[in-house]
Amino acid sequence: MILPIRAYGDPVLRKKCREISHDFVNLKDLIENMYETMYSSNGVGLAAPQIGHDIRLFVIDTNMFEDKKKNGIKQTFINPVIKNESGAAWNFEEGCLSIPKIRENVSRLPKIEIEYLNEDFSCITKTFEGLEARVIQHEYDHIEGILFIDHLSSFKKQLLKGKLNDITIGKIQVDYKMKFYKSK
Repeated sequence: MILPIRAYGDPVLRKKCREISHDFVNLKDLIENMYETMYSSNGVGLAAPQIGHDIRLFVIDTNMFEDKKKNGIKQTFINPVIKNESGAAWNFEEGCLSIPKIRENVSRLPKIEIEYLNEDFSCITKTFEGLEARVIQHEYDHIEGILFIDHLSSFKKQLLKGKLNDITIGKIQVDYKMKFYKSK
């Protein structure tokens, strides 16, 4: 089932999310719905707060970034914890399904070590680099109540204020289902 994406301004996007247990009701269905929602929105990642759940869960599929040297990854992250970030920071243009039509350069470290549970609740510790690490960091920020625009300078945020307000009140058109916090 395709779920509406919560738009910038919804308080759930600013919550630090809670851990979930293996007996979380309808977890497998929720994960399936998250993938379906992400694909229908042309996203590469989706965190639970973006569909209204304040839980530590996100999904990614970086296969759209696939090149001839390396395939992307499709992975579910439950109760993740980033253990380490390393390397020289690099800028890359990021966007967000909850903040449509705004794309900005964000500086992140290129290598992370993350501990998480997979869909079978097996504990995994793994290192990711490059675009995969960036997508994971972006989605991880969501479950910490952080948005990619929080990484921008005060000046840049001020320049985006009008566009962000338009998103909050639903004065924007997108080609996927969205739920706006405030009515027009």
